[in-house]
Amino acid sequence: MAQLYLVRHGQASFGAADYDKLSEIGHQQSVLLGQYFAHRDIKFDSVVTGDMRRHKETAAGIQKGGESSIPVITDAGWNEFDFNAVVSSYLALNPKMRPAGDAPRADFYRLLKNAMLAWSKQEIGQELPESWSEFTGRVAGAVERICASENKNVLVASSGGAIAITMMNMLGLTVEKTVNFNLQIKNTSINHFFFNRDGIQLSSFNNVGHLDLPEHKSLITYS
Repeated sequence: MAQLYLVRHGQASFGAADYDKLSEIGHQQSVLLGQYFAHRDIKFDSVVTGDMRRHKETAAGIQKGGESSIPVITDAGWNEFDFNAVVSSYLALNPKMRPAGDAPRADFYRLLKNAMLAWSKQEIGQELPESWSEFTGRVAGAVERICASENKNVLVASSGGAIAITMMNMLGLTVEKTVNFNLQIKNTSINHFFFNRDGIQLSSFNNVGHLDLPEHKSLITYS
């Protein structure tokens, strides 16, 4: 069977005006992952990203670290959902759930979890860019395009939401478990699958072997 390495993007710029770019740590994580793949002699015949800056920068860092230059295919099916729109719609109906500006980051994760669950139940705004079912459907379509390809080793740089939905569709997870998966996916983690035209099988989830070393443990992040 062919292999899919589904990687979450490096740390983005949480709290900055433009979240959709890698932080300095995010760039480091991506280069280290590329070096890790090269050290393990893992080579790719296809590199795919969503249509987001953080996805493209992550793939570029991986290729820099691995000293490769494979042309990158863009597939917007791997894009993250618009979490700002989902959270804003949730807060419009639940204003008391808004964390204070200096609240710990865990409070913002709790808000995102509650907003995603409400979104999945169609309990929030009708004016969102896409519904929960549209989001899950487009991720499923992106997976199907990988499975239908002739490639044997595919690298995809995407986001936590798309990775969690891939797990949900494959394993038949509940929405609540899927949301929990989403919130624990580490930046530049490797989610390894085998695939063929019949579908995909999970090999490993959320691995950060390139960061799980004494000299790099401070680079393990979740945002």
